[in-house]
Amino acid sequence: MTRILTGIQASGLPHIGNYFGMMKPAMQMAAEPGIDSFLFIADLHAFTSHPDPLVFRNNLATVVLDWLALGLDPDTTTFYRQSDIRAHTELTWLLLCHTPMGLLERAHAFKDKKSNGMDANAGLFTYPILMAADILLYDIDKVPVGKDQKQHVEMARDIAQKFNHHFGATFIVPEVVIDETVQTIAGIDGRKMSKSYGNTIPIFCDNKTLKKSVMSIQTDSIDLGQPLDPDTCKVFALHQLFANPRITTLAAEYRAGAIGFGHSKKELVDLIWNYFSDARIKRKTFETDPRQVELIVRKGAAKARLVADKTLARVRGKVGLPENHLV
Repeated sequence: MTRILTGIQASGLPHIGNYFGMMKPAMQMAAEPGIDSFLFIADLHAFTSHPDPLVFRNNLATVVLDWLALGLDPDTTTFYRQSDIRAHTELTWLLLCHTPMGLLERAHAFKDKKSNGMDANAGLFTYPILMAADILLYDIDKVPVGKDQKQHVEMARDIAQKFNHHFGATFIVPEVVIDETVQTIAGIDGRKMSKSYGNTIPIFCDNKTLKKSVMSIQTDSIDLGQPLDPDTCKVFALHQLFANPRITTLAAEYRAGAIGFGHSKKELVDLIWNYFSDARIKRKTFETDPRQVELIVRKGAAKARLVADKTLARVRGKVGLPENHLV
């Protein structure tokens, strides 16, 4: 059995870039035979950016609904909130005390965020150590991440190896898995789709909002009736992403000049709307039963806590603390 782990941020409504870039691949991997999947909401990490408490609480509730609605199966994935497992913060401190400053100073993400004007607080600086604790607590074999998080997982590997060398076998050293097949989904302005750029196409919105987003996709200025190139068109790329059953015919219409960007966008709106129709229904069902949703997350936390506490006891014993807390 191979154990994998994925962390997710609670940062507002998901968009199609989130879904195809991370959510769908994570759920597909969890459904594979021989995979023991852990998926957690990285709510503690959010505090490095000082979120408004009311907005944060709403986003936390929203992300749970989103994943369940989009198909996460709590029977095959251990689904939990990071903050519900106290071992995360305790292990972070123990790892901090065995991590050289130089390792943290080399973190690209900290440098990038600082250069972009983000508050250089101590939490942001030590973010990789909390991420290392997130991973090492659960005896994870593989961590699927995007290229931007590769260095952080490599740092977790380095920390685990140094700890093991000093105290003896304690942690499983995780393997970084970069899925080269995962696409970078372009936003409506052509850049990578990201909430921070404000260029997203949301999943759970009304049809009017969806239409406004799709119709805002930037395209070349080409007169109606002129041939279009499906190989370079961002709108056509989204038709492919959503497996439009008309894709071959649509490509021919593009090349013949029989369709314009406007009509292609309108067809795309319907395609996206219908693709997520079942998810919208499921989300409303979960939304009307918050007690059931909370029970799902608590069940996941209980399972995760058993693994995390076992690892933490092992670490405490290695550093000289009693393996178990008094209470």
